[in-house]
Amino acid sequence: MNASVSIPLWLFVLLLVLAVAAALQWLLLPGVRWYLRRKVRGVLDEIQLRLKIDLPQFKLTRRRALIDRLMSDPRVLAAAQQHALETGKPAVVVTKQVLVYAREIVPAFNAYVYFRVGYWLAKTFAQLVYRVRLGYTDDAAIASINPKSTVVFVMNHRSNMDYILVSFLAAERVALSYAVGEWARIWPLQGLIRAMGAYFVRRNSGDPLYRTVLQRYVQMATEGGVPQAMYPEGGLTIDGRLREPKLGLLDYMLKGFNPGGERDLVFIPVGINYDRVIEDRSLLRKLDEKPPRGSLWRTLRITGGYLGRQFVFALLGRRYRFGYACVNFGKPMSMRAWVAGRGIDFRDLTDAQRREAVGEVGHALMATIGRTIPVLPVPLVARVLLADPQRAWSELELKGAVLALMDRAEALGAHVYVPRSDRDYAITVGLRMLTLRHLALEDDGLLRANPAETRVLAYYANSIAHLFDAPKQTGPEGPV
Repeated sequence: MNASVSIPLWLFVLLLVLAVAAALQWLLLPGVRWYLRRKVRGVLDEIQLRLKIDLPQFKLTRRRALIDRLMSDPRVLAAAQQHALETGKPAVVVTKQVLVYAREIVPAFNAYVYFRVGYWLAKTFAQLVYRVRLGYTDDAAIASINPKSTVVFVMNHRSNMDYILVSFLAAERVALSYAVGEWARIWPLQGLIRAMGAYFVRRNSGDPLYRTVLQRYVQMATEGGVPQAMYPEGGLTIDGRLREPKLGLLDYMLKGFNPGGERDLVFIPVGINYDRVIEDRSLLRKLDEKPPRGSLWRTLRITGGYLGRQFVFALLGRRYRFGYACVNFGKPMSMRAWVAGRGIDFRDLTDAQRREAVGEVGHALMATIGRTIPVLPVPLVARVLLADPQRAWSELELKGAVLALMDRAEALGAHVYVPRSDRDYAITVGLRMLTLRHLALEDDGLLRANPAETRVLAYYANSIAHLFDAPKQTGPEGPV
């Protein structure tokens, strides 16, 4: 009984690792799971009582269950069978491919991560970089939305900060589910994004099997009442102007919409604008015929130099945030009212008819978003400077021209954000931002556009160009 047993060192280490793993699995992990579930339940109780946010059951369903539901969906099974016949691949291989797509798309929403970690990160970072403001909100129209409706926030896409900004500002009303591009599928970002309830989308995928899986998930989420957020433009604006709508996700949502069903489908237009977009120069380089090839070293060098300058400015008390970032929430657009006004049902239309009708909805939404976009100080000053790039303005002349442009914007029904309700201060802030970035030059008390930076100035002026350069569009605005 007291005899010694000799074993190799490698075997002892292996046994020790297995023993520790077993202890973690049977003793520690259950306690951790209990603690985390308790935290999640506490967050759910708080958002239901204090914030009065009603999370749909679909959003709280376990990810594994949603994947199984997607895998067993009749239309997904039919698409998989058709794909196997067309490609000659074994059914087992196609099923595995569908599983890969489903795991890639389906999120893993965690209320604690969304309302505690995500909200804090979004709020902290947004307020560190910008003076964040909630501008115009059509509170009466939004409050009149039937609580059983599926709400989709549709917005213009100027910066990757849009995700952070809108999530932060809307967090006390709703938990949004975003469609996020493949750029975010990197560790550890993708885990956080999935926990925030977002789902990944392969842009411009030509695989019909993938499109069917994505379509069915979007339709399930829409039918389940999950609040969503989408960018009809499909991607970031490159030149600052609003883009034509991409209709893929919109078509998925509308294809199975039942006007007589329990849930209405309501689109809330969201307008976003910035005094400075972090990626402005990177986006503008895409307009070049042969854009310079980027490299990791170049990116790190530019980022490091920028952070170093900001650190020095902070020490000297000369650091300014990137001006104002403003979000407006416009009048909702009810699909039940929209189809009733036209006497149509998307489910009864041919593919060509439906695409035409979806295109009409997409353009109506973009027109409404355009009218909702905030008019900020930097775009106003940039537009005035570009009206006559060679002219040297006195400060008084420039402010007079910007004030006249403000009046014109308001007469056209635009929402002009005036910080501190002081127009003179607003123009001063916009001009300061442009001179600090050397987009506007000051010489002997006269101000003019920097000839070498007119493209960047145009990028900001273009954010409000649709309000002045195009005929005013009314667009359908059915009651909610």
